[in-house]
Amino acid sequence: MTVPGIDWPRLVTWLGAHVPDAGEPLSVSMISGGKSNLTYLVEARDRRVVLRRPPLGHVLPTAHDMRREWRVISALASTPVPVPEPVAFCADEDVIGAPFYLMGYVDGAAVRTREELGEPGAEHTKRLSERLSEVLAAIHAVDYREVGLADFGRPEGYLARQLDRWCQQWERSKTADLPEFDRLVSRLRARMPSGSACTLVHGDYRLDNTLVRLAPRPEILAVVDWEMSTLGDPLADLGLTLTYWQDPGDEERAGIPVAGDVTLAPGFLNATEFATHYGKASGRDISDLGFYVAFGGFKLAVIVEGIHARFRQGKTVGEGFENIGSAVPTLIARAHRMLDREDS
Repeated sequence: MTVPGIDWPRLVTWLGAHVPDAGEPLSVSMISGGKSNLTYLVEARDRRVVLRRPPLGHVLPTAHDMRREWRVISALASTPVPVPEPVAFCADEDVIGAPFYLMGYVDGAAVRTREELGEPGAEHTKRLSERLSEVLAAIHAVDYREVGLADFGRPEGYLARQLDRWCQQWERSKTADLPEFDRLVSRLRARMPSGSACTLVHGDYRLDNTLVRLAPRPEILAVVDWEMSTLGDPLADLGLTLTYWQDPGDEERAGIPVAGDVTLAPGFLNATEFATHYGKASGRDISDLGFYVAFGGFKLAVIVEGIHARFRQGKTVGEGFENIGSAVPTLIARAHRMLDREDS
């Protein structure tokens, strides 16, 4: 059996030793090549599990940390935040060529587009988007100390460290010099809020990083893709979520090939409504949200540039990466315009 990123004979041996209750391993198939970590469905005689491993190439330092994902879903398993069941972790790179972990299979859908959503009706679609907001608030409400994540990050200076970290990632990934990126960094540094709150943050929260059930009532069954989670400012999470958002009439945003167009479905909350619902669910002041949306645009530009760099190296798995590099200057320009509105 040949599947990119998997050494099947070695994996079978490891599963037999570490997950014996799954029964005889039968097959493995890729669920999603994704733009980052790779996800596989492992079918065994007695159960199905999901395997997560880093991408095949151009892995930046501190990125794609499987142990980090494993630790956070293990910590959240007993909280109101829905996550897959943690099954097993493997740090031995000799098994499949990289660290990986296994989680329980969740019978839900990762929805990116209106087509994938179908037509559940405007009322159900609205409720799904409300639940997306409420689950984000639930993540930020977790007592991270109580669940064993007190050392999961450094609360002080989160935004400044994030700015520095993503600038370093940019330097390692960039395929061209963009002066507007440097200007954006300077503006963000000068505008940075002080004394922000600290919570667990997901780091890449959007609908297609959850698994949902649409009928008979919409529900978010699990939040996945925790590779960028840490302790930090919860509004940074909200700002990045809204960077992914596409509102009706925003044709420029439609040209950025990330996160799909599901937010255009009839009944889905628009960006302002989603932020307002989050504010009510969380009790947080969101009056300075414009800075965080601009910060989200900066971060997403760096992420997309990394994906573009892997594509140029021939290291991506999946389709749809050919034009992703063109999104980078657009994201930077949108971040500048958000700061312009905040300053006017």
